[in-house]
Amino acid sequence: MDSCWNSDNMSQEQLESDAFEKYMVLDFPQKTAIAVLCSLLGILCVLENAVLLFLILSSPRLRRKPSYLFISSLAAADFLASLFFVISFVKFHVFHYKESRTTFLLKLGGVTMTFTGSVGSLLLTAIDRYLCLRHPAKYKTLLTRGRALAALGAMWTVSVVVSYLPLMGWTCCPEHCSELFPLIPNDYLLSWIVFIAILLVTILYTYTYVLWKAYQHTSNLIVYQQRRLTGLSRMRLDVRLAKTLGVVLVVLLLCWLPVLTLMVHSLASSMNEYIRKVFAFCSMLCLINSMVNPVIYGLRSREIRSSARNSLNHWKNMLKGFGTEGAEDAQKSSVTETEGEAKGISTHDPNLPVVLVC
Repeated sequence: MDSCWNSDNMSQEQLESDAFEKYMVLDFPQKTAIAVLCSLLGILCVLENAVLLFLILSSPRLRRKPSYLFISSLAAADFLASLFFVISFVKFHVFHYKESRTTFLLKLGGVTMTFTGSVGSLLLTAIDRYLCLRHPAKYKTLLTRGRALAALGAMWTVSVVVSYLPLMGWTCCPEHCSELFPLIPNDYLLSWIVFIAILLVTILYTYTYVLWKAYQHTSNLIVYQQRRLTGLSRMRLDVRLAKTLGVVLVVLLLCWLPVLTLMVHSLASSMNEYIRKVFAFCSMLCLINSMVNPVIYGLRSREIRSSARNSLNHWKNMLKGFGTEGAEDAQKSSVTETEGEAKGISTHDPNLPVVLVC
């Protein structure tokens, strides 16, 4: 590879220019559509994930829970992915901005890292739900806050290493590169696809178990409701979050499947300009996935909605000049809600099925 880039027949600048030229395939109307879509989706994605991060990190109760540590990691990954993706995508496809090999691989590694971190965060969230339902009595012992942070650190380390392998030297000559990405060899692209596929299959298996257990629990509740047992209203399994994560998984597959399919196709055969244009627009689905995740969590998670209400009440009282009282009321409301949930869990009938709010 070094001999390729140090060729005497052609300057390095010319080689780098040729490495990008054939991937810049969009015409003016398509560039306009990409610019508009990236701008709108990117702004929405940044705002939504920033709000979700704020709601989790501003709540002492939420940021102590491993479940919401993983969700905040997902939001952070989607936040960064939207920034890296939009900036790099628009500069490359709309403005045909040609950068040095090192700069391009650095930016492409950032995009790959954040999207890989997003999938990794979903995997950790799925494992969290699995442990909660598979080992409810040992859940808090198995998954402490320290272990959750260690798992996040390991996941992000792997994401960084895998994503920046091209920058470390796993790259290619312009004429031997991927059909879809400049300077990316097919063997690296295949390795990354296999890595992501393993993550997705693991997530799919985990959610299959989680949603099956949620279905079982729902069926049991119906049976006990028909028998009119007392004390049932105090019991609940947080299957709502499990179902939410199932919806996120479906959205993830719908958004990523077209992109991964085209990547696999590019490994098997050469691609013309039309397919490259299709791939450019399909890549926008990854941005849509990052935009949809916080919407799903905000609409379906009761605890996040509660945090949002407390924050809104706090700021509303601040604007009215009663910021201190508003903050105290929000804290009292949060404490009261926590105590109520604790009492509801601790006073259930021992003859009823064991449930746990994770």
